[in-house]
Amino acid sequence: MKAVAAFAAAFGLASAATVQKRADASTPITISGNAFMRGNDRFYVRGVDYQPGGSSGTSGSDGPNDPLRDEAFDACSRDIKNFVDLGLNTIRVYTIDNSAKHDKCMDALKQAGIYLILDVNSPHYSLNRENPAKSYNPSYLQSIFATIDVFQKYDNTMAFFSGNEVINETKASTLTAPYIKAVTRDMKQYLGNRQYRSIPVGYSAADIEQTRYDTASFLNCGTPDERSDFFAFNDYSWCDPSDFQKSGWADKVQKFKDYSIPIFLSEYGCNKGKRAFEEVKSLYGTDMSAVYSGGLVYEYSNEANSFGLGSIDGTTYTPNDDYKALKDALAGTPLPSGDGGFRKSGQASQCPVENGDWQWGNDSLPAIPDGAKKYMTGGAGKAGGLTGSSQDAPGGSTTWATPGSGAPSTTAKAGTSSGGSSTSKSAGPLNIPEPNVTPFIIGGIWLMVSMLGGASVLL
Repeated sequence: MKAVAAFAAAFGLASAATVQKRADASTPITISGNAFMRGNDRFYVRGVDYQPGGSSGTSGSDGPNDPLRDEAFDACSRDIKNFVDLGLNTIRVYTIDNSAKHDKCMDALKQAGIYLILDVNSPHYSLNRENPAKSYNPSYLQSIFATIDVFQKYDNTMAFFSGNEVINETKASTLTAPYIKAVTRDMKQYLGNRQYRSIPVGYSAADIEQTRYDTASFLNCGTPDERSDFFAFNDYSWCDPSDFQKSGWADKVQKFKDYSIPIFLSEYGCNKGKRAFEEVKSLYGTDMSAVYSGGLVYEYSNEANSFGLGSIDGTTYTPNDDYKALKDALAGTPLPSGDGGFRKSGQASQCPVENGDWQWGNDSLPAIPDGAKKYMTGGAGKAGGLTGSSQDAPGGSTTWATPGSGAPSTTAKAGTSSGGSSTSKSAGPLNIPEPNVTPFIIGGIWLMVSMLGGASVLL
């Protein structure tokens, strides 16, 4: 750090205080009411979805598609420079190899002021919406618990997604809701029983208007052990040129205004026209700050669906016009002053009733499979990585849980509990501020890093 400060002072680039402020991502993110907090300050997700090669791929020319593994450090460190340049404080990663080591990239991200939101599922270890009861089995839970074991030790692991777009356009997919919620419950219990830091656990919902609010309500109803710590959803409805009203975003803010846990966008950035990211002003302004806590732009690298902010060719990343548009939008949008008007307390939601779009009409959840209970006391054991599959493994749950039975038997090291009181129906049958450094400063610092030959001084 002294070397960095000396370098900055020598060239008149930035004060040591400015450099230190950007470097701090060692303070774990917690929850207060419907907001994320970094220490005593409100934290807004200013991030990007990051999965070079695609979010569902599991292999590539250089091994498993895990952008955070130690073997991918050269690419990771290349991309961290761009995260800083864009003014980001968070990335989301969809798939990792839980048998790999991740210390190099996670430490570099921390030094650069970047937090991680991680999906614990992988393509072959996830709930099957066609048969959720069978796929909710000990093999599956062992895999996601092993992922928690790997990433809980990093202070800049901000949150875990227990599921991603499991509920889709089909009405029948809403019958997966109790299994999604059971996984969330089990993850929270595992964190507590293993006496890990109480890392927030939530769900990433698809961009489907018909089920968005019922999903959000269901994941925030019931006993505290069952409820999500936050709710995220994808939203591509703001297509430039548009505005807060025309896009429908104002209506969503109104519908979620009494929601008692943090909300953020797990994917956003419509690409039907030229992307100007005009929505950034509303997302990080007073239009939305009392209800939303930011969002993640989809996505960093250009894949088959052409949403990328740039393209990767071999070892080179080339930014495109979308990259510059996002950078300018974020740079021109300071965070709201003070606490942004967040709700410091609130009530749990009412569980949704069965309707034309929602087929799960009670708050029953499956009990954790008998074969997975041992992990709560003995740990997950050896991680299996991305090989094999849990989809058809035996031992799925055959009984329903008693409300409150998923509470941890021990106390976690630090807490982020779901806010509000419990509401339940009878069970049915089975911040980091915008950086003050310029691209020239960043480039100079990274030049120094390369001269020193070490990752430990990354900013």
